[in-house]
Amino acid sequence: MHKTAFGALLAGTTMLSPMAATAQTDIQFWHAFTGRLGELVAAQVETFNSGQSDYHVTATHKGNYSETLNAGIAAFRAGEQPQILMVFEVGTATMMSAKGAIKPVYEVMADAGADFDPDAYIGSVKGYYTSTDGQMLSLPFNSSTPVLWVNRDALSGAGIDPDTDLSTWQSVDATLDKLKEAGHDCPLTTAWQSWIHLENLSAYHDVPFATKDNGFAGLDTELGLNGPLQVQHIAQMGEWANEGKFIYAGRRNEGGANFRAGECALFTESSAGYAGIKAEAQFDFDVRPLPYWDGVAGAPQNTIIGGASLWVMEGHEAEEYKAAAAFLNFLSSVDIQAKWHQDTGYLPITIAAGEKTRADGFYEANPGTDVAVIQMTAKQPTANSKGLRLGSFDQIRGIIDEELEAVWSGDKDAQAALDSAATRGNQLLRRFEQANR
Repeated sequence: MHKTAFGALLAGTTMLSPMAATAQTDIQFWHAFTGRLGELVAAQVETFNSGQSDYHVTATHKGNYSETLNAGIAAFRAGEQPQILMVFEVGTATMMSAKGAIKPVYEVMADAGADFDPDAYIGSVKGYYTSTDGQMLSLPFNSSTPVLWVNRDALSGAGIDPDTDLSTWQSVDATLDKLKEAGHDCPLTTAWQSWIHLENLSAYHDVPFATKDNGFAGLDTELGLNGPLQVQHIAQMGEWANEGKFIYAGRRNEGGANFRAGECALFTESSAGYAGIKAEAQFDFDVRPLPYWDGVAGAPQNTIIGGASLWVMEGHEAEEYKAAAAFLNFLSSVDIQAKWHQDTGYLPITIAAGEKTRADGFYEANPGTDVAVIQMTAKQPTANSKGLRLGSFDQIRGIIDEELEAVWSGDKDAQAALDSAATRGNQLLRRFEQANR
């Protein structure tokens, strides 16, 4: 998003005119889901609407994550904003900086007199969307974290024990050697390379990705993604790429098709890959924890989330905020949240939903589906592992992708590429800081 987009839209904004009084309060929920996820959201909305008569939610798909955020901005400028807007995690700093455009969730709940306990939410999920003084700004909704997907048949076919230890990058390295020696064409691929191999790598090893608590403590943050650990990891991946052990498929989730088709042995991807892999894979697969570098103090810490949260927009009537509070509480309720987790592979955002899923026997019947939950909750998040809150983060990721591609192709070494990513990214951070002082 253009750095001044929200700053400009706040000037001269007109608020929505009061709606005519009706027996039922209607609110709008704009989201970014299509396909199976779109169907599951529609089912949640229908369950809410049919379960009570005071409020009615209309859910509308507004495009991908970036398009949905931009639609919300355009609507706010026109005084036609929805009550609830889904925003992906990299848009969090942008939403926080738009103080006149958003109504923090904790205020929405308090004003509505809603029963709301921030401590009910998983700490490593909640932390991403809370202020430095612990107030929840938006409601976590679909939160995922990266894991290692394993094609057990591919390992067996290469003469490797499918239960071989893959908990560390050292053990992965040894396994990639064996796969390559056995003639495997795609030992390892990945989705979302910046999110997994720099952002999560940093958190998982308790090292900073950026200063100021990864941006949580101020806009005057600077990238630290070019430290010794990050350089070591990207250099190793560059060697694997050069040796044909790591096959780069693209910046988003292009590698998912290769893994689901059985072409790749190991795949680093979101826990939310579960539904697609379970539906399509014609091979025996495992979900394993994301590997870490053995010997790094504090590792493994916890990984951080991707996905999106729900923001409540300013400019609406008190009754509409009561409706929003009721709907957000419904989405967080134990049964709804447990079903969402089990259907999608997204994390259960509340502790109780995870406990219900375990009690239901879901994890026992679907081994590995609790890996992401354990990985996120085994340790209390640190300043380095709470998450990332950086302005212009979508564009910064684009810069990181470009620099990583130069490493995979052999055009740059890891240090030079990450130094360049930090320098270029910091220029965007300074512009964002100036625009939002």
